Amino acid sequence: MPTILAHQAPGTPTPVRYPPPMASKGTGALQAMIEEATVDMDGHEDERVGLFVMLEEHLAVPFTTTVVGVEVTVRKIDLTADSIDAVCTRGHHRQKIDLLDLPLPTPAPDGAGWIDAYRHWAGR
Repeated sequence: MPTILAHQAPGTPTPVRYPPPMASKGTGALQAMIEEATVDMDGHEDERVGLFVMLEEHLAVPFTTTVVGVEVTVRKIDLTADSIDAVCTRGHHRQKIDLLDLPLPTPAPDGAGWIDAYRHWAGR
């Protein structure tokens, strides 16, 4: 599982790191979700598209979360050539963050189980 840089306190040699929280579904449930999203899909890229469709249908956006100590609003998700990204905003600033690396808030938004399924599928 990747780690996210949380912060680096002044005078400390190593930044504090934490893994992105998951909505805590069991492996069997995640595998069933992946199978539902990827049925009749052929290949890795098609499977990612299937998971994106399920995320788009089920993930409740917008929601707020904290990225590197800053509160942002996840406005939507985008499918790119090699990933699924969360489109995050704060004021007039906009930044895409790979959904694999996005920390989830507590409580997680409705449909966050699909983020867990995507992470499980990606091996994270």
